[in-house]
Amino acid sequence: MSIDFPSWADMAPTLVAVAAGRAPADTVVRGGRWVNVHTREVLNNMDIAIAGGRFAYCGPDASHCTGPDTQIIEAEGRYMIPGLCDAHMHIESGMLIPAEFARAVIPHGTTSMFTDPHEIANVLGLDGVRMMHDEALMQPVNIFTQMPSCAPSAPGLETTGQEISPDDVAEAMAWPGIIGLGEMMNFPGVINGDPKMLAEIAATQRAGKTVGGHYASPDLGPAFHAYVAGGPADDHEGTCEADAIARTRQGMRAMMRLGSAWYDVETQITAITEKGLDPRGFILCTDDCHSGTLVEDGHMNRVVRHAIDCGCDPLIALQMATINTATHFGLEREIGSIAPGRRADMILTSDLKTLPIEQVIARGKTVAKDGKCLVDCPHYAWPDTARQTVHLGHALTETDFDIPAPEGANHVTARVIGVVENQAPTKALTADLKVSESRVEMDGAQDICQIALVERHRATGGVVNGFVSGFGYNGRMAMASTVAHDSHHMIVVGTDREMMAAAANRLAEVGGGITIWKDGAELALVKLPIAGLMSDAPAAEVAADAGAMMAAMAACGCTLNNAYMQHSLLALVVIPELRISDLGLVDVTRFELTDLMVDNA
Repeated sequence: MSIDFPSWADMAPTLVAVAAGRAPADTVVRGGRWVNVHTREVLNNMDIAIAGGRFAYCGPDASHCTGPDTQIIEAEGRYMIPGLCDAHMHIESGMLIPAEFARAVIPHGTTSMFTDPHEIANVLGLDGVRMMHDEALMQPVNIFTQMPSCAPSAPGLETTGQEISPDDVAEAMAWPGIIGLGEMMNFPGVINGDPKMLAEIAATQRAGKTVGGHYASPDLGPAFHAYVAGGPADDHEGTCEADAIARTRQGMRAMMRLGSAWYDVETQITAITEKGLDPRGFILCTDDCHSGTLVEDGHMNRVVRHAIDCGCDPLIALQMATINTATHFGLEREIGSIAPGRRADMILTSDLKTLPIEQVIARGKTVAKDGKCLVDCPHYAWPDTARQTVHLGHALTETDFDIPAPEGANHVTARVIGVVENQAPTKALTADLKVSESRVEMDGAQDICQIALVERHRATGGVVNGFVSGFGYNGRMAMASTVAHDSHHMIVVGTDREMMAAAANRLAEVGGGITIWKDGAELALVKLPIAGLMSDAPAAEVAADAGAMMAAMAACGCTLNNAYMQHSLLALVVIPELRISDLGLVDVTRFELTDLMVDNA
C-alpha cells in the first residue's frame, strides 16, 4: 500500500480500455487454472490481463488485450491463486523490521499483511508505531497497520515504556496505512465499560475501520457477550471448536492461527469440516512467527497447507487466507481475489494441496520466483532513539536475583508459573521449596528454576523475582530476552543467579536481544538493536542466530517445541493463568497482583 500506488478510480479508464481490447495490457498470464475464491471453483485454461498493477481482464482468452510490448507469462496449466493475506500478525515477533519481514515472506506468497505493532508501542509509543507504519508503506507488497489499542495491555498490572491514549488512536486513524484498531487485549476493561477502552473503540468505529479482538478466556457466558457487544469484530484467541462456533455465531470472525508456537487451527477447523458452519466467518492467520519459521517453513502458505492437512477443502482454505480476510477489513474490492480492478497480487503453483510457491506477482510485477525475492524492500532510517532502549540503571549482580525467605522458615510453598507446550496460557502451580541462608532456592528435581522481570525502560533498577517450571533446564545456565510481551522489559530465566546477572548485563551492553549463558560463557546471542525487539539484518542471518539460540536452549536441557516463544510470553499479563510483571506476580484469572509465597509452613 505505497502512498503513490494508483487507486482503482484513477486506473478505471485504463482498465476498461484494456478489458475491451482498446489498449494493450502490461502483462498477460496465459493458460492457467484460475482459482476463483468468489465462487469457490477452478476454471481451466484461463488468461489474466494486468494493467497499472491491477487486474483488467480475467477470462478464457486475453489475446484482444495483448499488444507487441505486453509481457507474456506462460502459466502452463498451473493454478493461479490470489496472493495470500495474513489477517493478524506482529512483525516484531519475526525479530525483523517490516522491510526484512516483507523480504522473507514474499517468496512464500504473502502479498498482504495486517499488522499490529503493539510490541514497539509498549517501548516507544506513538512514535514507534509511526516508524513501523512508515516503513510498511515503503514496501512492494501491502502492509496494512492496525493502531495498537493496549499499551499497557493491563493498566495497573504492568508499566510500559510508553502508553497509548484514545487521542493517539484518533490521530492515527487519519494516517494513510492505518486499517483499524489492533487487538483489544484489555477484555476485562471492555466488559466492565472502561471509558478509555471504549473511547479507543469509538474513535475507530467513527473512522469506519475495523476493531481487532482478543478474548483470552474460556468463559463464553455473559462476560463474552459483553465483550462482543463492545465492538471487537474478530478474535484469534480461540483454542477449541466451541470457541470458534461461539465467535462466529455472535458475528465475529474466528481467526484461527498457526504461528511458531500456536497450533490452534486443528482444534477449531472442525467447526467447518465436521459441523458444517459457513466458512465465510473463518480466517487464517499466523499471529507470531519468528525468523526461523519464516526461513525454514514458510508463512501463510504454511498455514494454508496445515488447514488442508487438517481435512479442509483446499479451496475453502484458500478463501480463509484471501477473500475472507479482505472482506473482513473492507478491502474486498482491493485485494483477496483475482478479479477485475483488484491489485494484481497472484501466485502460480502446480499443486493446490502441497502449495509450492513457484512465482509471486504483486501489484502486477513478479516479486519472487522459485523461492527467491526479486525486489528491493527499502529500509526506514531508524533513529538513535529507537536503537538505545535498554536502561538498567546499574550493572546487576547475583544478589539482585535473591528471593528472601520469611524469617525463620526452612521451606516455603511458592507460586510457580507452569509453561504449557505449544499454547499461550500458563498454569498456576505451587511447589514446596527449600530455604538456604535465608533465601528461597530453586529445585531442579521438580524442574523449577527462577524467573526475573528486569525493568529496562526507565532505569529504575527494579527486579521482580519468581519461579517457573516446564523448561527442563539443568546445569548452571540463564537465558535473557528484551522481547517480553507485552511491556517488553527484560525476562531472565535461569538455574544460577550469577548466570542470570551476566545474561542481563550482556543485553544492556548490546542494546537488546536474546542471550543464553552456561557455566560462565555465552552460548548464543541474537542482537535486536531496534527497540530491543528487531534486527535490520536479513532474515536468513537472524534465523541463523535464532537457530543457534534454540540449539543453546537444548544444550541447557530444554526439550519444549519452540521454547523461545514460551519464554517471551511469560510476562503477558492478559493471558491466564499466572504471569510476572515489573509490579509483581500476576494472577490473570482475577486480573490482580498476588504474593509469591502461599504460606510459610
